Amino acid sequence: MIEKIIALMQDYKHSIRDRFPKMYSQDLINNLFKYPYTKIDFLAQALGVHRQTAAKYLNSLANEGFLSKVSLGKSNYYLNTKLIEILKSR
Repeated sequence: MIEKIIALMQDYKHSIRDRFPKMYSQDLINNLFKYPYTKIDFLAQALGVHRQTAAKYLNSLANEGFLSKVSLGKSNYYLNTKLIEILKSR
């Protein structure tokens, strides 16, 4: 399982760096894999960016298929579904 997570992290790292060079950072990748989901406020705090910037990042990643956006009440959650699948397959 660990090997699959590391491989997925590397895939995300290279793909995001190629598609979104201005957005890419190792901190972004780490945040996407720290938990199987994130929120705008979590990412803004982790990266030290404005909420609007974090929302733009997460929506871009969701539009490209890296994350799945789920609305629950007034909050949006961004799920790393590929990571969730690996974790479920234990």
